[in-house]
Amino acid sequence: MSNPASGAFTASSLPADAVELGRVQDAWGIKGWVRILPYSADTSALIASSQWFLEPPEARFARGFSAFSGCVSIGLAEVKPHTDGLVAQIEGVNDRNSAEALKGVRIYLPRSAFPATPEGEYYWVDLIGLDVVNREGVHLGVVRDLMATGPNAVLVLEYTDTVDGVEQTAERMIPFVAAYIDNVDKAARRITADWQTDY
Repeated sequence: MSNPASGAFTASSLPADAVELGRVQDAWGIKGWVRILPYSADTSALIASSQWFLEPPEARFARGFSAFSGCVSIGLAEVKPHTDGLVAQIEGVNDRNSAEALKGVRIYLPRSAFPATPEGEYYWVDLIGLDVVNREGVHLGVVRDLMATGPNAVLVLEYTDTVDGVEQTAERMIPFVAAYIDNVDKAARRITADWQTDY
C-alpha cells in the first residue's frame, strides 16, 4: 500500500460478533489523530477498547482509498470524547496525511469486548431487533432504531398495520424510561412495555 501508515495495520478477520460502531470522519490536528463519528450516543465501548477492527469505506465513499484492503486490526494510543464525537490516535499513524487517508473507514468491535453495563442499563445494539409487547401481550413492534432525546432514549419500533385492507409498515415510538418499560429480557429477545396501540 502507498499509505505511509500502512505498517500500523495488521491483516485480520472481522470477529463473528463484530458490531459496526462508527467511522472515521477526518484527520484531527497535525499529529495523526482522527475524528470519529460514533453511531450511538453511548461511546463507552469505543473508548474502553485498545484495539479496533477497520474495514474500508463503503464502495460509494471509497474512491481513491488506498490505506489498506480487507479487514485490519489496529492498536489505539488514546481515545477521548471531543465535542459531539470522539478523537483517537491510532498507533503508527503519526502525521496528518496518514490520518486523512483513513477518511470514511468503518470501525468495528466484537460485542464480547464491550464493558459490562450496570443493572438496568443496556447498549443500544443489544436492543435492536427485540420484540416489544405490552402488559396484555399485544405485539407493538420490533425495535429498529433508538433516538437520543436529551437525557432519555426513545425506542423506534417497526410494525405492520392494515389500512383499507392493505398491509403496510408503520412506525411507533416509546420512550425508553422506567415509567413505560417494565422489563427487558435479552435472552428471550423481548421488551415488555406499559403502552397501548392507540398511544
